[in-house]
Amino acid sequence: MNPLRLVDSCHFPAAGPVDLAVSGGPDSLGLLLLAREAGLEVRVHHVDHHARPTSSDDAHFVGEVCASLAVSCDVHDVHVAPGPNFEARARAARRAVLPGSALTGHTMDDVAETIVLNLLRGAGVDGLSPMIGDPTKPLVDLRRRDLHAYVEASGLRARHDETNDSARYLRNRVRHEVLPLLDEISGRDVVPVLARQAGVVRDERRWLDELVGGDERPVDEVDCRELREWPLARLRRWLRARLASPDRGDGVHPPSFDEVERVIEVVRGERVATELAGGRRVSRRAQRLRVQ
Repeated sequence: MNPLRLVDSCHFPAAGPVDLAVSGGPDSLGLLLLAREAGLEVRVHHVDHHARPTSSDDAHFVGEVCASLAVSCDVHDVHVAPGPNFEARARAARRAVLPGSALTGHTMDDVAETIVLNLLRGAGVDGLSPMIGDPTKPLVDLRRRDLHAYVEASGLRARHDETNDSARYLRNRVRHEVLPLLDEISGRDVVPVLARQAGVVRDERRWLDELVGGDERPVDEVDCRELREWPLARLRRWLRARLASPDRGDGVHPPSFDEVERVIEVVRGERVATELAGGRRVSRRAQRLRVQ
């Protein structure tokens, strides 16, 4: 692929203005350059987590790049303490300060890595098609190496986040160890294979959602005797949609597989009640589920 024509494979909105999340790394710089090449009016948002000694240097760098391109830039200061689940907590902090429609520089390689991570976490079909069709992810049909070559050809020298090299983080091990091993074992580049699979699964998810989505009754309006007659796959998907957690700045999250299975036990009368994330409790009274 000609790196100078990567924009042809992007999925940008037809018109601006657009908000961009730009860290200063090569992926997000590529996003910025491609959005401008697409003729969009852009506003950059940089989130400084203050988690590394060099994080303020990243903010300064992004500001300088934006000034050189005559692009507006907002720097958001958040403080994420080091410790367990740092990646998830940093992601939640970013989402809390960024516009909900902000575009990110995730590539096809990120899709493949996320599929593997979701498999390791026991995700269902929703976890097997991450980012596909997401309007905030316009670069998912681009390979990371092509995007980086495009940035290098522009003359910009992207910032390097040293945490991306650390084996402390599971995503890095998937990126640097698992996917290369899968390439070696299969004798092929597995990233586009996983990305194609994600597209197929996304289409099947849409079909499943159409089958279930017509029934938008709250859980407390459906008789459990009716629910017990449903195919198990339909019941699981319906409960996942009806019991999704409220958005607290980090997105709407469906209940986990284990939580859904426990709710099904409540539906069947095999369990009196169960707890869900977010301090919620699901019980049954007069053949109706109650969420408190």
